[in-house]
Amino acid sequence: MRVTVYGLWHLGSVTAACLADGGHTVVGLDPDAVTIANLRANKPAVDEPGLAALLTEQQHANRLRFTSDEATAIPSAEVVWVCFDTPVDSSDNADVKWVRDRLEDIAPHLTPGTLVLVSSQVPVGFGKKLATDWAARGVSVACSPENLRLGQALDCFRKPDRVVLGCDASDRAKLTELLAPFGGDRVWMSVASAEMTKHAVNAFLATSVAFINELARICEVVGADAKEVERGLKSEQRIGPKAYLSPGTAFAGGTLARDIGFLLDLAAENARPAHLFSGVRASNECQKNWLRDQLSGVPAGATVAVLGLTYKPGTDTLRRSGSVELCQWLLTRGVKVRAHDPAANRDAAELRGVELADTAEGAMRGADVSVLATPWPEYRTLTPAQVRGAMKKAKVIDPTHFLSAGLANDPTIAYVAAGRAA
Repeated sequence: MRVTVYGLWHLGSVTAACLADGGHTVVGLDPDAVTIANLRANKPAVDEPGLAALLTEQQHANRLRFTSDEATAIPSAEVVWVCFDTPVDSSDNADVKWVRDRLEDIAPHLTPGTLVLVSSQVPVGFGKKLATDWAARGVSVACSPENLRLGQALDCFRKPDRVVLGCDASDRAKLTELLAPFGGDRVWMSVASAEMTKHAVNAFLATSVAFINELARICEVVGADAKEVERGLKSEQRIGPKAYLSPGTAFAGGTLARDIGFLLDLAAENARPAHLFSGVRASNECQKNWLRDQLSGVPAGATVAVLGLTYKPGTDTLRRSGSVELCQWLLTRGVKVRAHDPAANRDAAELRGVELADTAEGAMRGADVSVLATPWPEYRTLTPAQVRGAMKKAKVIDPTHFLSAGLANDPTIAYVAAGRAA
């Protein structure tokens, strides 16, 4: 099939590369000329494992090309797959109008019979409004909610557990052909139900995070261990071992918070109660202070080592990183910050004022406190001897218990984790 992928940040670049690898003829379209130039040079916006190599392979095979020219990318497409990452502000409010404006940019070039497949994060009703406004253009609108995970995106696209597809019955054959090279069950539904499914999945995950974090705060003061409670929860067959229940930090990055926001807005617009979702948002805001509470006694002039800076392991993106926010908060308090990350861009503007070390041990050298902020696997090799030898005072704050196997039971190290009694 002839497919144009519109919007080429993480979701779009992965989608374009995988579709080409699946045998389709793909054009990647983005209004940003720098993004296009980088992708032509096999440099995706986010360092996703295997993606640069796949971009190289598919461009050499002439199944994939990139352009900023809407007039050449849109008219010949059988499917236009919309993959823009919906912008959010510092309060997690989504700028849906920005996505709609990008769609209006290509509207004059659409031809009758084209299927517009939206995977950008949009609220329920977006697809219906778009289809109504574009009825005279002879195009149809479908929805397949984004379902990738940073660091595992290629596998998520090629071998998903399932793919949610919201469309009219007349578009099923085209979507079946589009996704034929890839695995996963197909879950068919209406466009509105697909949009709501995205909200529902992320809201459920957000609720799970808020639930275990609130429980962990109580555990800390009553002598219970939240990690032991986690095992008890996950051994309950009605909950299960894959439940999103692990005490630690607040959810960040905008993804879960964005859908909580969508649901709160929809409830308010339609005069429906949303006490649970309001509570989840408030609970998460409170949990954002857990790390700051642990560090509030660190005086100006002291040094805090921060291990991990990226939004999550397996990627180089610093956007909406809770670790970066922590570094900036510490700097405003006059605390010296020395950090290490295996992938972060050392010249990133977000890291201004942060001293960067070449190794985790280097970051910890002479530090008063160390914080495990992003759980990169290589940090698990840290031994008690390395920690004691590097730090001025052997104190490690590890919100998610990532280093517990090696450090939690060493009496010479002050080890602090969420939900663990002091």
